[in-house]
Amino acid sequence: MIESPSFSLNPSLPQRNKNPNLLDIRSPLAARGEMVRPYGVKGRRLKKRKVEEPAPVEEEEEEVLSDEGEGIGVEEGTGNGGEIAETEDEKRAAEAVNEMPGIPITAPVDKTKRPGVIFVLEKACLEVGKVGKNFQILNSDDHANYLKKQNRNPADYRPDIIHQALLAIFDSPLAKAGRLQAVYVKTEKGVLFEIKPYVRIPRTFKRFCGLMSQLLQKLSITAVGKREKLLNVIKNPVTRHLPVNSRKIGLSYSSEKLVNLCNYVAAASDDATLVFVVGAMAHGVIDKEYIDDFVSISEYPLSAACCLNRICSAFEQKWRIT
Repeated sequence: MIESPSFSLNPSLPQRNKNPNLLDIRSPLAARGEMVRPYGVKGRRLKKRKVEEPAPVEEEEEEVLSDEGEGIGVEEGTGNGGEIAETEDEKRAAEAVNEMPGIPITAPVDKTKRPGVIFVLEKACLEVGKVGKNFQILNSDDHANYLKKQNRNPADYRPDIIHQALLAIFDSPLAKAGRLQAVYVKTEKGVLFEIKPYVRIPRTFKRFCGLMSQLLQKLSITAVGKREKLLNVIKNPVTRHLPVNSRKIGLSYSSEKLVNLCNYVAAASDDATLVFVVGAMAHGVIDKEYIDDFVSISEYPLSAACCLNRICSAFEQKWRIT
């Protein structure tokens, strides 16, 4: 038989296979007359398998539906018992979620029955600057050259002061006993933010600066897995967030009223909430507009952390916290 030139250009090659299940592959194997794997047969077999396997799938779906029916069904004579059990479980779950604290240091304490103290830290040096490609809290140790190029005094940039002050407050037995009502921090630029009493302050200075940088850019820090704001930027002035019956006491080395802090705190009534205002800057004076009483607690200038330690110790002695 003579092969048509429309099917084969080279007469030396073998004739085209007339079997429709085999592919006409022009390869060296075909030129030598060797067998070529019939790929078309394999594809048809897979299609036959797919067509042959629908029956078990329908059986599995029927089994799943029967299982769901058994789970949803209620026995005769029980009435709405299943619905009541579900509502009780939902109530218990909601109560458990409400009882979970954010990041507590100690067990939550009912503040309405026990008096507490509020701290306001004024003029904290927390300023965010873009150093290179990142935003950082500026400090005199790491950014001295950067500050000098901008004609600023590096000695004024001391975020370590507010870090030590916050550690002095939150590490005290007063805070661990649940007698700390609130802590407010006002930066030198006038930004006011609140810190919840049960927040754990970062121990290292680097992590603290990272937290403050994130707070000043995002305006809030929330708990992991919760919507509660642990640190939150709030509106000025700070007096709008203080209790109505509060008494604001400012600490200043230049004050002429030198007091014994333990006697001063012991003489104060628990009906009025005491608010202590302490400066968290290297040099300067705190705002006197909303202060009710200016006192000095030592004949020597003390750091903010030392003043806060004395205040916490005085309240611990008054309320017998050991």
